[in-house]
Amino acid sequence: MSALVNPVRATRAMHNGVAAMFANKDANKTLEDVFLEALSAELGIRPDDYKASLERFCENDLEELQSLVSGHGMAENLVDASLSRGWQVVLATNPIFPRKVVDARVKWGGLNGNRFKHVTAYETAHFCKPNPDFFREILDLLGLEAGECLMVGNDPLHDLAACQVGMQTCLLTPWSISRTGVDFKPDWKGRHSELLALIEGS
Repeated sequence: MSALVNPVRATRAMHNGVAAMFANKDANKTLEDVFLEALSAELGIRPDDYKASLERFCENDLEELQSLVSGHGMAENLVDASLSRGWQVVLATNPIFPRKVVDARVKWGGLNGNRFKHVTAYETAHFCKPNPDFFREILDLLGLEAGECLMVGNDPLHDLAACQVGMQTCLLTPWSISRTGVDFKPDWKGRHSELLALIEGS
């Protein structure tokens, strides 16, 4: 990107592109489409040129960001316990990143991305959290009913918004994000170790 446009303009345009993804309600456009349209409108960059630049970044520079990501030591245990009970586990992260970046973050966090039934990314998703259509899209994709699912996360707005479609919710502490003016209440909240004990005892 910096070789094509001014870095300050590029950063501003990318922020605006992310905002456009969060605002999207068009089921006919992937979030990648929305992001690239915003970038093209603001910078005049062709989508194919951006994709080529992104591919080079992922191949040559992405690993330099690893130090910015830290995982939780019990995350893999939670996935293990869930899979051992025959449950499907979905990585329902906000899909504002391309799949290669999501996969890198998963790896840096100490998880094996191949163990997830589905991983959200901007190439395939059409909505962001807290839009309830984000959760409905996952349910439709996997053929699940909301009442069968538990959304686990640390964001009282983005993750607990799953209650809007009928999913049960779990807020992980003490990693939870502090937000004001959020009305969603979790069905359960606690530490990673407490959630693991709950799953193992189910």
